[in-house]
Amino acid sequence: MKFKQQRVGVIMGGTSAEREVSLRTGAAIVNALEERGYTVIAIDADKTLPAQLISQQIDVAFLAVHGRFGEDGTLQGMLEIMQIPYTGSGVLASALAIDKAMAKRVVAQDGVVSPAGHLIDEVTDVEEFCAQCHQFPQVVKPVREGSTLGIAIARNQAELANAIRDARTFDRRVLVEEFIDGREVTVSVMNQRALAIIEVVPESGFYDYTSKYTAGKTQYLVPAPLPQAQYEAIQRAAERSYASLGCRGAARVDFMVRGDDFYFLEVNTIPGMTETSLLPKAAADCGMDFAILVEEILDDASLDR
Repeated sequence: MKFKQQRVGVIMGGTSAEREVSLRTGAAIVNALEERGYTVIAIDADKTLPAQLISQQIDVAFLAVHGRFGEDGTLQGMLEIMQIPYTGSGVLASALAIDKAMAKRVVAQDGVVSPAGHLIDEVTDVEEFCAQCHQFPQVVKPVREGSTLGIAIARNQAELANAIRDARTFDRRVLVEEFIDGREVTVSVMNQRALAIIEVVPESGFYDYTSKYTAGKTQYLVPAPLPQAQYEAIQRAAERSYASLGCRGAARVDFMVRGDDFYFLEVNTIPGMTETSLLPKAAADCGMDFAILVEEILDDASLDR
């Protein structure tokens, strides 16, 4: 509780497509810290953020901004310059993790397997790429976006072209990956240690934005009903992914499981903390209530992360 006597700024909102979810995450964190007796100031991450941090005399920042300009290293870099300790991963780890294409390359160096994929950038001839693609379905996703925003499953060449065009409205670079028909699981990692694995079972069959943030739309199996050897192998892969990218504090690593095999999808360096979020569910499984979880994340705040 090293920050108990200091002013904690919970930075939330921002300008990304995940703004509304971030505000919900931030509000839950503010309530939890106030419950634990902290002096807390809620701060919306707009263009006046540096001035707000100075005027409010913030001593430490609890980061609750999802997506661009919060989870991508830019906010972390600003706080490093301002010398305000902050929670979560540092500049490099944040920038690597939010870039799904780069994250795949980094974790592969430590033997973590991901679905076969192709990066579509500004110089890619999309028409030619689609014409040469004959294996379907394919998953299309913006490289630097979260909450499944802009993600689509393409089952033919026409759908693939449309999905790439739509994904480009979120990011100039798009990742096209082999569709893994299996079970989606997620592993929260807290200070290098994997917590319980959660299997997500959306009633719609696809864990999209609505399924994630609407209560009752998804069933969560904690711990995930997997064979013990596979369960432990996925936990170790999550810890290796976290370490490979240089993550700190709390993060969440997502996988698809197909038979005896499992595939890395992505790492979220600022996991959601809403009433339907996965990190609090994993923490609760090992006896940690929400307020204590929030306090543990805060206690790890520092500079040069």
